[in-house]
Amino acid sequence: MAVTPRSSSKAPRAWQRMLSGRRLDLLDPSPFDIEIEDIAHGLARVARWNGQTIGEHAFSVAQHSCVVEEIAAHIKPGLEPKWRLAALLHDASEYVIGDMISPFKSALGVNYKAFEARLESAIHVRFGLPPKSPVAIKTLIKKADKACAYFEATQLAGFTKKESLGFFGAPPAGYDLVIEPLPAPIAQQRYLERYRVLAEAVGLIAPADAWHTE
Repeated sequence: MAVTPRSSSKAPRAWQRMLSGRRLDLLDPSPFDIEIEDIAHGLARVARWNGQTIGEHAFSVAQHSCVVEEIAAHIKPGLEPKWRLAALLHDASEYVIGDMISPFKSALGVNYKAFEARLESAIHVRFGLPPKSPVAIKTLIKKADKACAYFEATQLAGFTKKESLGFFGAPPAGYDLVIEPLPAPIAQQRYLERYRVLAEAVGLIAPADAWHTE
């Protein structure tokens, strides 16, 4: 008599262990399992453009995020620190899922977008932001994101200026950028430094001077 093989009753692992020791449930991410050090470490090692860029170092998502925050503040002077923090964190989910290029995201469809949205919401809650940013802020960050992509495309990824204008539009008036991709440890450090400045400004962490008082 033929024996039907048993199917394993053990569910596949759906969490990732971070270097902080946290275990992030990918299907139901908790804000309590999200740490800025894990985000900075991961993003500094995720390459934009799938690594198809010139230079000794990849242009990391960490470095890209710092530029996007800067551009958002250029477009909208006086932007509140909490929304500048939202700009810095706009790609934070990629420390878990990587930087998928837009055509691949479109091919994966709604399920991927829903997964990404859950993770983004958990990250926002962890850092004192609304689960979903207001439409005006999302629009601003997207505009800054495209402006950064324009510079990346023309300087690093082999696009002509005409191609970049067609895909990403013109960068904001009065803003220019010369990109020098940084080694991962330096990109990580700069991302953390920028986070700490903004986190202090919104009251998430105590000012650095207070850490040395008794």
